[in-house]
Amino acid sequence: MSKTYHIITYGCDANRADSERIAGLLENCGYKETKNKEKTNLLIFNTCSVRQKAEDRVFGRNKEMKSLKEKKPDLKIALAGCMNHYDKKTLKDRLPYIDVFLPMKELSLLPQKLGIKKELFSQIKPSYQSKFRAYVLISYGCNNFCSYCVVPFARGKERSRPEKEIINEVCWLVNNGYKEIWLLGQNVNSYKDIPFAELLLKINEIPGKFWIRFASPHPKDFSDKLIQAMKKANKFPKYVNLPVQSGNDKILKKMNRPYVISQYKSLVKKIRKAMPEIALSTDVIVGFPGETKKQFQDTAKLFKEMKFDMAFISEYSPRPKTAAAIAFKDNVPNKEKRVRKNILTDILRKTALEKNKKLIGKTIEVLIDKKNNGRIFGKTEGNKNIEIIENKKIKIGEFDKIKIIEANSWHLKGEPI
Repeated sequence: MSKTYHIITYGCDANRADSERIAGLLENCGYKETKNKEKTNLLIFNTCSVRQKAEDRVFGRNKEMKSLKEKKPDLKIALAGCMNHYDKKTLKDRLPYIDVFLPMKELSLLPQKLGIKKELFSQIKPSYQSKFRAYVLISYGCNNFCSYCVVPFARGKERSRPEKEIINEVCWLVNNGYKEIWLLGQNVNSYKDIPFAELLLKINEIPGKFWIRFASPHPKDFSDKLIQAMKKANKFPKYVNLPVQSGNDKILKKMNRPYVISQYKSLVKKIRKAMPEIALSTDVIVGFPGETKKQFQDTAKLFKEMKFDMAFISEYSPRPKTAAAIAFKDNVPNKEKRVRKNILTDILRKTALEKNKKLIGKTIEVLIDKKNNGRIFGKTEGNKNIEIIENKKIKIGEFDKIKIIEANSWHLKGEPI
């Protein structure tokens, strides 16, 4: 009887891609996936350290781990991912039921730690969780050392996968019916094997009907050549997430973000001039140490001016080892952080609604995502959520032309044509 595994993933799409590669590695070693964690031989928590809340969710599972071990004494529990940036003694003290610790640099050693053969992690074909959407890691780690971010400590220095390896993986995905492929990296547009713009165009030349997206880019590496490649690539749906993090230059400097707001605005202007139809989202942190109400107002002003389609707004939380946690006191009260987050959300709600209403009456291409309780959902080229009036001809994992009939801030509604 073959052994089984069950993976619980926290955090970003890069973690999801790592989990798929871990699954592929285990299946290559004879393991089979089970959806029932109470019956598995190997339970893996693939963790995130970007926010304290993500870590607390793992620390909060100690009782569950104890119970699972009591029911199944031969169960092995592994801790993978970013939480391994803590020293092992701290982790063992706080997570006493973990058997195997897997820092990012040691994911390829999982078979050895389980007493089975060794494989080259980056070359293992992932066990993709979706049949039509895939996440392809093109690089690992980060060299930027933003002062609030633990990623360089958790994932190490930036390493780019070979171009040929990436092209081969995307070709396999397209040949096997995948329709949406995300190129992922902590700083995806600093890819080093060849210029990222060139990689995007090479993937665009692969025969087949599919979308190619990427995340997350850094403004400092967003070249004019990349903008032109995005414009030229017909398989690149016109959406990009461009993290700004703050609308105030002094806060950006404390964050170790090497640009000023005037440069960010200029970049957005160039992107929108090249692709007027592009949907733009951003990432922002509120309540960074020392952020005054006046400095926060610069971020609110930026939100009003940029009119983002979407935004990922987070409240600052100090991360171990980071420069911000060491050098600055976390002196913005949590209540004030929530107030600032709500202010930005209210601005976003208005601008997103304004943008989405302009889509009413238009026919757009949609990738059908899922069916749930008789309702059909999908993603637009602009990466927006859409509900589609039920139609028996619509198939999950396929493209369809949909006419927009309703819009609110966060969702669209449409009907097949």
